[in-house]
Amino acid sequence: MSVTSYREIAADGLWRNNQALVALLGLCPLLATTTTATNGLGMGLATTTVLVLSNLTISLIRNLVRPEIRLPVFVLVIASVVTVVELWMQAYFHALHQVLGLFIPLIVTNCAIIGRAEAFASKNPLDRALVDGLSMGVGFTLVLMTLGGLRELVGQGTLFHQAHLLLGDAAQGLGLNLGPDFQGALFAILPPGAFIGLGLLVAVKNGLDKRAMRRLPGGGQVGVVRVQTPLKSPATESPISVR
Repeated sequence: MSVTSYREIAADGLWRNNQALVALLGLCPLLATTTTATNGLGMGLATTTVLVLSNLTISLIRNLVRPEIRLPVFVLVIASVVTVVELWMQAYFHALHQVLGLFIPLIVTNCAIIGRAEAFASKNPLDRALVDGLSMGVGFTLVLMTLGGLRELVGQGTLFHQAHLLLGDAAQGLGLNLGPDFQGALFAILPPGAFIGLGLLVAVKNGLDKRAMRRLPGGGQVGVVRVQTPLKSPATESPISVR
């Protein structure tokens, strides 16, 4: 069996098998918390931390866990990591923790995390599990931040307006503001805007993938080989009877 390279693992997590744009997993926090770019970035970083730590832990214990009980063990590991991350955010990022609210403990139910634990971390050594968790988390974070930024910019005319919730008081002036005269589209920060924005991101990715396929030799199309079956046996030159 061929061993997947680090570059392929990273490419899968960041683009080819992005959990938000391809597998469409973790849509609950993706759609609910991306009203601003800061919220999306904070939720993405929390999810990435859980992905990395859970992947590492499950890779370490993969030879000690019996197959019959692996899923309950994986859920227990993920729930423990999520609890630690939630307490850490409550202690050091209390304002952002209040904004994200219930969606931080709901990381436990994110199918992307349990999916990577089952499909990759439980079958690979520590280094590859680390790369997989980090690339999957970063890919998920980029989608969260991009969707949150688009919704915030269209709906409010700002970008990273509340960056201080994540980066501290020094980030007060980092936000972008289109001016007081900008009248945003309210639907962008409402639930319908989240679905529309995600659909646009998925469409953009699919379009870029199709364009990349067309640039491949042969236009990315698989050739069809036609095989003609002789009607007569070459040895006897008589028709082949089928019973």
